[in-house]
Amino acid sequence: MKQQMKKIMMAGMILMTATNTMAQTDSTKKSITNITYSLDTYYRYDFNDAPTTTNNLTSFSNSKNSFELGMASIKADHSFGKVSATADLGFGKRARDFSYNDSGTLTAIKQLYIIYAPSSIIKFTIGKWATHIGYELVDAYANRNYSMSYGFSYGPFFHTGLKADISLGGKSAFMIGVANPTDFSTTTSSTKVILAQFSTGTKNDKLKAYLNFQGGTGFSQFDLVVNGIINSQFAINYDGTIKTVKTGTVRNSWWSNALYFNYDPTHKFGLTLRGEYFADGKNVAGVGASVVQTTLSGNIHFDNLTLIPEIRVDNASNNIFSKSTGTRSRNDASFIIAAVYKF
Repeated sequence: MKQQMKKIMMAGMILMTATNTMAQTDSTKKSITNITYSLDTYYRYDFNDAPTTTNNLTSFSNSKNSFELGMASIKADHSFGKVSATADLGFGKRARDFSYNDSGTLTAIKQLYIIYAPSSIIKFTIGKWATHIGYELVDAYANRNYSMSYGFSYGPFFHTGLKADISLGGKSAFMIGVANPTDFSTTTSSTKVILAQFSTGTKNDKLKAYLNFQGGTGFSQFDLVVNGIINSQFAINYDGTIKTVKTGTVRNSWWSNALYFNYDPTHKFGLTLRGEYFADGKNVAGVGASVVQTTLSGNIHFDNLTLIPEIRVDNASNNIFSKSTGTRSRNDASFIIAAVYKF
């Protein structure tokens, strides 16, 4: 681990030196660097208290009755003229689970990409970036629920490739790209995945919509995200996704519909109720059941610190959860208290 940290620090020093050299070559261009730090930790209690499983079928909180470390992140964004770059590093179980196909220092690289914007209408991105599909994000501070949805957990996490973002005027834009197989930072496969997104919204940004796509040999996924702001205290968000996989001549799918109701009576306290129906009766995602999950999370803000107490109930069509008695159950409930800090 020490050797890995040394390599990462050395790479960062080289990048900073190169950046400073570029900035000195043309005094007419403005060099801007922004750095963001974040960390999170949590405790999860499983009310079923099964002896041999955590009863957790979604990402990043795969533990029970234990205090756990989430992730420590450092993100550097630098821009110089028409070129910008982002290096987003994460350390901990959350980062490792996010880059689950990687090993060594690659597991610490959440995002690493370069952007070239020849005009205000189009920009090109090459590297690794978090997926455009879905409503939830890898960073705990970017979500109001701490536990993740089924739709996020079994959808893509990131893409490594090349994409173009094209402005269509007003609030509308289009993205098209090509990437490695889903969630692979490196591969020897010649197979590639096509990415696309159409986004639009109202002039006041109170309603936004994103139609997302990824597809390749043997699979396709469509996703729709809609964000609606009712007033300064209340907002509703929707994420619906379906993934179809072809095995031989047979096509099967899993799909998810999730609603997020956000209520913020004050700037110090907010509530989010997430309701999701996840259908995997054909065992495409590996769950093998339909699940209704309901999650109520509080967001208590103390300056840069956010405490997230959360209660979650999962109800399945089959007995996919374990109990303390060793028997199986269709139901499970859990409690999480998480601390998230961003600065």
